[in-house]
Amino acid sequence: MSSGNDCQPQTLTKPAFDEKEVTELVDRVFGLKVSWIRPLPSYDDQNFHVCVSRDRGVAESADEYVLKITNSEDSQEPDLIEVQTQAMMFLSAEGFPSATPYLTKDGNIMSLELGGTGPGTKKYMVRLLTYLPGTPVAKIAMNTQIFYEIGKLAASLDKALSEKFHHPSVKSLHRGQFIWNLANVPLLDQYIYALGQNKHREVVEQVIEQFKEKVIPKLSSFRACINHGDLNDYNILVDPSSASLENPQYRVSGILDFSDMSYGYYVFEVAIAIMYMMIDSPDPLGVGGHVLAGFESVVPLTEEERGALFLLVSGRFSQSLVMAAHTALLYPDNKEYLMITAKTGWNRLVTMFEVGQGAVEKNWFDTAAAYGRCAAG
Repeated sequence: MSSGNDCQPQTLTKPAFDEKEVTELVDRVFGLKVSWIRPLPSYDDQNFHVCVSRDRGVAESADEYVLKITNSEDSQEPDLIEVQTQAMMFLSAEGFPSATPYLTKDGNIMSLELGGTGPGTKKYMVRLLTYLPGTPVAKIAMNTQIFYEIGKLAASLDKALSEKFHHPSVKSLHRGQFIWNLANVPLLDQYIYALGQNKHREVVEQVIEQFKEKVIPKLSSFRACINHGDLNDYNILVDPSSASLENPQYRVSGILDFSDMSYGYYVFEVAIAIMYMMIDSPDPLGVGGHVLAGFESVVPLTEEERGALFLLVSGRFSQSLVMAAHTALLYPDNKEYLMITAKTGWNRLVTMFEVGQGAVEKNWFDTAAAYGRCAAG
């Protein structure tokens, strides 16, 4: 869920390529013949599932890819997209289930292309990424095992990026005013108009004020790292790892969408994962302890980081809900996809505040402690 690299309200930057243009583009840029194509849902980029046929001597074979067309605003930052793509390649080499790019005919990992419909001529960065099989977490009956695995994944991914990933343009991940970085919850003041005047707005205003007062002053005490920044229930793919119908087990088979990567803090990543896993869970307030336990099996949080977790989760809910409302005003045709989180998200955020920080944190921390006792035993 990217875009918004400065704090100004978004303009219309989403690509609008049609299938004919995409077919021609894949042929011209990548030298591949499209067999079939279908659009994939997206926030402010444009994605297509593409099947191509390739003549391999005796027989033809088909390969599947995702064509990712980056919005025109982010396309103006090639160093940032380069780093994100190189990070995906690094993680794949490290054993993480991450997509890798198919090179252009010129041997590059991406290409800046004119296209799409609408007023004016805009340029969009285009990449062809390997298609990852699996089912989005949002489409399965989630259980405590997958929550733990996602927490463990979040910590392992950030740790690998922060300790081993090096690139000349890695400084481009210092995205100071990037609206989706959790440190920038106060910037929501500029977009909150999209909520109108109602009780939801009052809750978000409360989150923003508490965030300014209690989280911002503590940021310097958190441990910095590179964040994926958007481990939501549609960006994590899973496959069954057991045949049990009563107690299904899953393994992560794909990590999608690195467009929100930025420098942040370890505690940001676990807060983001907790928030998105709460969306469709039948026990939303219980989710956090399982995700936290998985995360802390790799990167234990400090007391300062734990103390900020409630407001960080609340802050991510606020970012998602406010920016979805704002972006839906710009792209009403994409409103159904944009408002996925809002269907249950408002209820989850309001419930957190009704139950209260102390009770919610006790639930999370007691659950995480139980995992620790089991491991010790």
